[in-house]
Amino acid sequence: MTENETAAAEIAEQSDFLELRQVNVARGERVVLHDVNLVVRAGEHVAILGPNGCGKSTLIMAMTCQVYPMVRPGMAVRIFGRERWDLTQLRRHFGVVGAELPGERTAVTTGLDAVIAGFFSASTLWPNLHVTEMMRERAVEALERMEGLHLAEQLVGEMSAGEKRRILIARALVHRPKQLLLDEPSNALDLAAQRELRETLRRLAQEGTGLVLVTHHLGDILPEIERVILMRAGRIVGDGPRGEMLTEARLSELFHAPVRIGRDEEWLHSW
Repeated sequence: MTENETAAAEIAEQSDFLELRQVNVARGERVVLHDVNLVVRAGEHVAILGPNGCGKSTLIMAMTCQVYPMVRPGMAVRIFGRERWDLTQLRRHFGVVGAELPGERTAVTTGLDAVIAGFFSASTLWPNLHVTEMMRERAVEALERMEGLHLAEQLVGEMSAGEKRRILIARALVHRPKQLLLDEPSNALDLAAQRELRETLRRLAQEGTGLVLVTHHLGDILPEIERVILMRAGRIVGDGPRGEMLTEARLSELFHAPVRIGRDEEWLHSW
């Protein structure tokens, strides 16, 4: 590890994960995030809840520097305490789980190779990529954490949606990140796969991995998630303890429809 990389790791270890102040983000000609102010502690478990099109995914992209805020007086973005990062270094400190694996070659890539490719943010292990023994060991470790070693030699194109989601999360874990960002992870999963995913995320949370979970499904909000952020029309309209945010009155206002909340032991569901 170089001197700069060591310093970056020490800063990340000591700092909050995220600080956004007066952040506005445009996609094309349209402003989709408005005056966002947000602090997330490293290791914190947070859910971001809101209707489709409210800006949740754009907020995740702002957190991961896939989009950049409009430059205005008073605007600030700090990730692990720093305003400027080499993106290659930064992405070693958090893992991102999207809806799909990247790239057309993924279907004919084995599960283990797809996980190793996470070190390079690549779709597969292209011939020009230098894979070390440490990378292979970390990838096997990540698959073990996901209880997915049986997927190591299976082609991703032959996996079920739930198995692919295990590979996605394992890819995000190869750097042993302190924070995992998940963008609507239960989409396209059947009931059994949703249950499996939620049990996996609970285990990661209990092991100390911080979670930032974007969803519009109440059932995705794990019992370990103690803080809920509500979004509507590109703005944060609520931020606080789950018991205060997840009420029928608040959610009915958020979704502009009557919402009923049911409870089953530690879980919530809505209709």
